[in-house]
Amino acid sequence: MNKFNNIFGQILDLFPKLEFLELVHETRSAWGTKGFSCWDQFVAMMFCQLGRANSLREICYGLGTYLGKIIHLGLKKPPSCSTLAYANEHRPWQLYQQLFYRLLERCRSAIGEKHKFRFKNKLLSFDATLISLCLEMFNWAKYRRAKGAIKLHLLLDHAGYLPKFVHITEGRVHEVNILRTLEFDPGTIVVYDRGLMDYSLLSRFIESGVYFVTRLKSNVGYKVIKQRRVPMNRSVLRDETIQFTGYYSREKCPYPLRLVSVWIEGKNEMMTFLTNNFELGSTTIAAIYKDRWQIETFFKILKQNLRIKTFVGTSYNAVLIQIWTALIALLILKYLKAKSKANWSLSNLVALLRYNLLTYRDLWEWINNPYLSPPKEVEDHQLSLLPT
Repeated sequence: MNKFNNIFGQILDLFPKLEFLELVHETRSAWGTKGFSCWDQFVAMMFCQLGRANSLREICYGLGTYLGKIIHLGLKKPPSCSTLAYANEHRPWQLYQQLFYRLLERCRSAIGEKHKFRFKNKLLSFDATLISLCLEMFNWAKYRRAKGAIKLHLLLDHAGYLPKFVHITEGRVHEVNILRTLEFDPGTIVVYDRGLMDYSLLSRFIESGVYFVTRLKSNVGYKVIKQRRVPMNRSVLRDETIQFTGYYSREKCPYPLRLVSVWIEGKNEMMTFLTNNFELGSTTIAAIYKDRWQIETFFKILKQNLRIKTFVGTSYNAVLIQIWTALIALLILKYLKAKSKANWSLSNLVALLRYNLLTYRDLWEWINNPYLSPPKEVEDHQLSLLPT
């Protein structure tokens, strides 16, 4: 008899069934369901992500080949393709959104609340990524004349590099419109790209006690008020206090700001950063913006290792369910990586987890030592059957 449930079942145990049913009740996701519960749908979509299934047929037939093992996942039988497609099209995606934030709280408490910098301010990065869609199949996702897309907006907490806020919109919605709606605690440092620079938003950050770090656009007019001391033997070229000189820029943001220019050796170019923080060192300002690349890494991992570029449904509801389950799967991977004693990369963890998803082995033993060989037999009893 197997001592443990299969690895997939132990991963699903991270979602207490009672809490899951409470979310189902809150979102009214079980209304009108017959024979195929919300838990069955959740298991099927998590198998799509962790098993890297490309279609409804791969999900349903893949679960069907493990008929004896899926009982331990809470499934009585594998779903049919039409049943799963209907559920993804009609059951509310808000269930998986709330499930994501519920799991996020647990991951944050397990991973910790500290980032790698010495200062104690909370550090957040904001950006968005496009998810391209075929306009003929996804006619609701209008982006350009001959191209469809939706946009995933993300606020990344550098403490554990976990998402803090996720919002999905049409591809035509600009990121700065979402950034304007967010509220931050005083003392928070928000990092974002220069394409999101808005003078009114800069003033709002300054007046509310929020720090920002971004890059300066090349066409912005300004005058230097004060030259600041530059550290020796560093890549910092200048550190200045400036003020905008343009009519609209000075009207919307009349406050003095700090300009830090740094020479980037790998790219052989100079980068100029704009901030309202006059306390941190110039090298720290440059390092903060460099760490913004982690949000790009997050998008890269999400697109390359989980099912978020090809979709098993064409409706708006089905697409959002698949995106939210991909985000849930990524949280699980980060949680397992943080708890593991082995030096996993997320790409290797996804690959090996796919091969061992329905293996009966202790999850935490496998995470800590995935290459552990089985114990050897003390005696081979077949030898005693040979004639002497």
